[in-house]
Amino acid sequence: MKQIIKKWTELSLIIRIIMGLILGAILGLLVPNLTGIGILGTLFVGALKGAAPILVFALVASSIAGAGEGIGSRFRCVITLYIISSIGAAALAVLGSELLPVSLQLTVSAAEGTAPSGIGEVLTNLVKNAVQNPVAAIAGANYIGILFWAIIFGFALQKLPVTHCVTVISDASAAISQVIRWIIQMAPFGILGLVFSSVAENGMSIFADYGKLLGLLVGCMLVVALILNPLIVGIYLHKNPYPLVFRCLRDSGITAFFTRSSAANVPVNMAICERLGLEKDFYSVSIPLGCTINMCGAAVTIAVMTLAIANTLGIHVDLPTACILCVMSAIGACGTSGIAGGSLFLIPMTCSILGISSDISMQAVAVGFILSVIQDSMETALNSSSDVIFTATAEYHHRKKAILKTA
Repeated sequence: MKQIIKKWTELSLIIRIIMGLILGAILGLLVPNLTGIGILGTLFVGALKGAAPILVFALVASSIAGAGEGIGSRFRCVITLYIISSIGAAALAVLGSELLPVSLQLTVSAAEGTAPSGIGEVLTNLVKNAVQNPVAAIAGANYIGILFWAIIFGFALQKLPVTHCVTVISDASAAISQVIRWIIQMAPFGILGLVFSSVAENGMSIFADYGKLLGLLVGCMLVVALILNPLIVGIYLHKNPYPLVFRCLRDSGITAFFTRSSAANVPVNMAICERLGLEKDFYSVSIPLGCTINMCGAAVTIAVMTLAIANTLGIHVDLPTACILCVMSAIGACGTSGIAGGSLFLIPMTCSILGISSDISMQAVAVGFILSVIQDSMETALNSSSDVIFTATAEYHHRKKAILKTA
């Protein structure tokens, strides 16, 4: 038995997830009445639902508490580029979701599908949820309140004269991330149960919905990588951006696609920056920072998944609400953990803006893990390559300004 467990754990998580997906589909077709298998999916979603609120709070607070004061104009420039890219990516995801709407197969009661009446109600709920007691926000999975208090605590920790508290919150974040990793190791069994239940109830047509959603996610990320990011670089540098963009996608994006970890790709990005002739004092800060807050791929995932849920529930998202969704997706993406599928845990936060309950949004998170075999790889490749692209852009922009000053 130990040998079997050892060989199982030595397999790539992607392979195990694919195996769980295939087995769940086969069992759903052959023995649809074997309802006990579906419990695996219920347990998996429940574990995600329980750990996600604490994870979001710790990650965002830790990220803000550990942020430095900056190293001049280049630092401000690269942060601006990171923010523009993330918000722009979310906006493209919203536009793509409007042009090619997709829906999901979710377990929803009539009461849970109530849409907000307009932007006024959205803003009112946003403010009311933000100032809820932080303990109650975490206990009740109020992600707006969690995000608000995490930001406040993060800035408060920055002001402390000692770094001990910052270390504590960082260690807590690392510990919770480890718990999430353990839960994710159970993803193949959870996905087996989820796919079994979906196929038993809806047949193989469920995969057509998943395919449309995956196509929308990948399509939006490709538009960000090949159009939005080059456009931003071109505006800043006033020259053809594609040689730099393609080099970063080749040298950084391909590696990140297979590692599925922006953190693991930091040494690769550092080496690319060195080959590009960038200043080490700058990129040694910019690249790790980008690994934390430059998450344009995550912003796409969060926005697309949120609107897929809204479309499923028949919730109309007007323009002002869509703008709020873009900003919140970008902010939420900054708190994405470094673990595989980390962006999926931020979906309930943006869903709460639309009045969508955690019970529904966590079902979509589970669906996200089914798609993550490709989605998370694409997302990581986009996130990581963008770190180098914008670090180089900020450095070249700074050099150009320095030359003009001395001229």
